[in-house]
Amino acid sequence: IFSRLILGMLEADYCERLKRLKLQSLQRRRERYIIIHVWKTLHNMVPNDLNMEFYYRERLGWRARIPKFSSRARQSSKTLYDASFAVNGTKLWNTLPKEVNSTGDLDMFKMHLGKFLEAIPDEPPTKGYTTANANSILNWFNQPGGLREKL
Repeated sequence: IFSRLILGMLEADYCERLKRLKLQSLQRRRERYIIIHVWKTLHNMVPNDLNMEFYYRERLGWRARIPKFSSRARQSSKTLYDASFAVNGTKLWNTLPKEVNSTGDLDMFKMHLGKFLEAIPDEPPTKGYTTANANSILNWFNQPGGLREKL
């Protein structure tokens, strides 16, 4: 919204302003932060309050286990479960290729993550325009013909 106040940006829509200013959408920045926090959890730089479980696969690198949804929980809680950090963070983390998720240094990890994210379209839903999906990294990976098949 405030990017519209920058000289020459008044007529450009949100997506165009992001591209011209070389910025990521708020959604993409939020997902990037979540992935970095999961990396910090894996490397014991932050407390693992959610008891996230990690395992290593030679071909895929570090992966995280999605916590199980309790069969005794009410089905109405499923939406909250699906939107939780533990589930969403795990799913986002598991989209990363080995060369990104196996990086042991935080600055190097951020650099590799940045390059990885540059390959993913960042086209946030904008009022009055149609979009391919909701713009989450997960949407780009899971849609038919998506990035899971290409990367």
